[in-house]
Amino acid sequence: MESALVQQLTELCARARVAARALVPLGRAQKDAALLAIAERLRAAMSRSDRPSALLTANAEDVAAARDAGTAEAMIDRLVLDDARLGAMATALEELAAFDDPVGEIIGMKRRPNGLLIGQVRIPLGVIAMIYEARPNVTVDAAALCLKSGNAVLLRGGKEAARSNAALGALVREAIASVGLPADAVQIIPPLGREETKVLVGLTGQIDLVIPRGGEGLIRFVAEHARVPVIQHYKGVCHVFVDETADLDMALAIVENGKLQRPGVCNSLECLLVHERAAAAMIPRLASLFPRGLEVRGDEATCALLPGAKAAVAGDYGCEFLAPILAVLVVASLDAALDHIAKYGSNHTEAIVTTTYEHAQRFLREADASCVLVNASTRFNDGGELGLGAEIGISTTKLHAYGPMGLESLTALKWIAYGEGQVR
Repeated sequence: MESALVQQLTELCARARVAARALVPLGRAQKDAALLAIAERLRAAMSRSDRPSALLTANAEDVAAARDAGTAEAMIDRLVLDDARLGAMATALEELAAFDDPVGEIIGMKRRPNGLLIGQVRIPLGVIAMIYEARPNVTVDAAALCLKSGNAVLLRGGKEAARSNAALGALVREAIASVGLPADAVQIIPPLGREETKVLVGLTGQIDLVIPRGGEGLIRFVAEHARVPVIQHYKGVCHVFVDETADLDMALAIVENGKLQRPGVCNSLECLLVHERAAAAMIPRLASLFPRGLEVRGDEATCALLPGAKAAVAGDYGCEFLAPILAVLVVASLDAALDHIAKYGSNHTEAIVTTTYEHAQRFLREADASCVLVNASTRFNDGGELGLGAEIGISTTKLHAYGPMGLESLTALKWIAYGEGQVR
């Protein structure tokens, strides 16, 4: 059985590699036409008065099955496709088409003493494997980013979204083929068990990069068993530090947005750190968020200032709740806040609310995260919000990308040289 699986996955990779080579000489116009063709088909799949589209029907079946299985609402929220999300996906594709093509960009041409003109050029990575959980929009985002950057992609979504991903894959393949791109540049791999996934991530020489996107367990499993390079993003334990000089109205708005706008995503706020000199004025304000379902788990100082807060227990600090639960801690200084972040952070997103320039600059310099913000919500650590267009994932390791991965993160730099007969 294993040999048959290896053969099947090897054949898929071989087709992807052929497609990847076919993408290399394509210009921006051809790749942009593919993205716009996908966007057009997504808009055509929106609700109609006569009958639902095949895509929305497939998604409704996935959602119903997830609810029957008792899946958490945060996961179901990630699974649902509706007209608004299809429209947003189409708009994202149209915006991505407006971005410059990174492939072929020449960087740093310099003349050497021997006359050689030497520089670097951006090239596609080749074949990328995406392994992700119940977010079918990732299927389109990943396909679009890989196509625009000249890469072929193998997409292995979770079983919860199997019908949705199959329908989206068919839509994407049909769209890109209609404008002359090889359909095999985008391939949907049916959901695999753990042993089968180990086979996929062990295909050295056939896959150039694996990007797992989902829960911490999935990412650790892939990282531990892969024999090809892996981009890692274990979890998003994001902090906001309210400094002693903070504008507290601003701080409350940032906490509300970071924690409650969409609690089930990786850039949502999980822990609030409050300077002890701001605590008496700041922490009672959190009560205004209780009617929106906020649960606060705090230290002794927090509980004394906020009736209704629960005492934090071991594990609350450093936890990715992905729910309207907020850990709160009163700290003595900026140093203490940075120490806490160094211990419990996950290199994802950190923010400070302050009116002190020196504190802001020090926080930017010393908080180790893929995105650090001053006086802004953690929710801005997102490819679209940072001006990258769509993102294929957020890397919390520093090789070879750190933070949201847009088009440039899906390329490599190779050295090029122009000579006039020079020999060494």
